[in-house]
Amino acid sequence: MQSKSRPLDDLTNLMTNAVGAVKGVGDEVKAIGRSQAERIIADLDLVGRDEYEVLKTMFENSQAEIEALRKEVKSLKSAVKKKA
Repeated sequence: MQSKSRPLDDLTNLMTNAVGAVKGVGDEVKAIGRSQAERIIADLDLVGRDEYEVLKTMFENSQAEIEALRKEVKSLKSAVKKKA
């Protein structure tokens, strides 16, 4: 004796296939969205993390050099004032 009738089996298979198709469409939409986002980010010409770190280090070194030069100029001005 069958526990399910043939129409119920068909309906179950149809629903299972429909859920699979919807999941496939959802995955495709996600993939398209991801590729669009990557394209937009590439068009923005953003700086990568490695480039950022290099520039940050260069900036910090420049700031330290500027501060050292300011101190040197200040001491030279003091020396000139003392001689004058």
